[in-house]
Amino acid sequence: PAAAAAATAAAAAGAAGAAGAGAGAGAEEMAQTAKAVWLCDFVNSGVPQPEHFEVVESEVNPDDAGDGDIVVEIKFMSVDPYLRAGLKRTPESGESGRRVMSGFVSGRVVASKSADWAEGDLFGASLPFQTFQIVKNVSKQVIWKLTDLLEEKNLSHGIGVLGMTGSTAYAGVTAVLRPEEGETIYVSAASGAVGSLVGQIAKNVYGVTTIGSCGSDEKIELIKSTFGYDHGINYHKVDDKEALKKELKELAPKGLNMVFENVGGFQFDACFDSLAAGGRVAICGLIAQYNNEKFEPTSLQLSQMIYTAQRIEGFVCFPWLTGQKGNFLQDMSKWLKEGKVTGVEETFYEGIDNWAVAFKSLFEKNDNKGKVVVRI
Repeated sequence: PAAAAAATAAAAAGAAGAAGAGAGAGAEEMAQTAKAVWLCDFVNSGVPQPEHFEVVESEVNPDDAGDGDIVVEIKFMSVDPYLRAGLKRTPESGESGRRVMSGFVSGRVVASKSADWAEGDLFGASLPFQTFQIVKNVSKQVIWKLTDLLEEKNLSHGIGVLGMTGSTAYAGVTAVLRPEEGETIYVSAASGAVGSLVGQIAKNVYGVTTIGSCGSDEKIELIKSTFGYDHGINYHKVDDKEALKKELKELAPKGLNMVFENVGGFQFDACFDSLAAGGRVAICGLIAQYNNEKFEPTSLQLSQMIYTAQRIEGFVCFPWLTGQKGNFLQDMSKWLKEGKVTGVEETFYEGIDNWAVAFKSLFEKNDNKGKVVVRI
């Protein structure tokens, strides 16, 4: 549910921007060639392959920007697991799945007809994956200013620690789980873009014992040495519910106080069975099932939650990312300066032509560490 909601919200925000990005009329000498990632058709199941996408060129004329618009150059594009849900056919999706892909990007304003934005401003946003575009009615878009928070050399953080993944970690920990010092948290996909930040916030800001799971011994070493996790579990070595429950019993004999769920499947079932009284679960994603045509039900025992006062809550990042709730940008920037969040790992793929390759890597065994970023 969290992934589907995020995909819908990002696509809606991107559609508004795409309306301006397609403009090509006007003085030919002013036109800029833009490249965009397009989905060729629906992909209902399986791992999306590069051939499911194509890069399409178009001409964009900055003179077509109207009052309240800005013209932007995209420097970095994100690939995120939640985008997988938007590739599937639904009753509302119509006959053809062909469309421009939208998601999280960061870049620079090259021209502005908005009083709130100036040429040279840096930003993060949810927009079409198009290298050069006009953002119509910028005040109504999902866009946040980064000019005073970072420099162009580390603008990739605008789709990471100071973007969607950072606000997801922030919201899940601070608002959903609400840790207390001395508690224990389990984080699935702990070496990923969100999980790596969850562990640092939980441990360094709230004084929580952290247990993270990932898919190799190398990544276990990474989450301990770089992200500060207290314990790591290689889920390929505890590959069923009972084996994981046994491991969790050894690491957290009094049970888990919190679970930050990114994966689903047997990991969720084992963690739920290991949840202590008063335990909380933040449902962020279910990457184990994104490539299935239909989601499989979990073996959730609701009766367990009554007298133990346990809580499960799903969420999406947008209210925190846009400043409607909390103080994400201010708090995260402060934690970065204080050294409470220091491990900001990124894996770069070069060029928009490799966007589909980067996206595919999310769903297969890979060497990705931290946030996966496409550098334009």
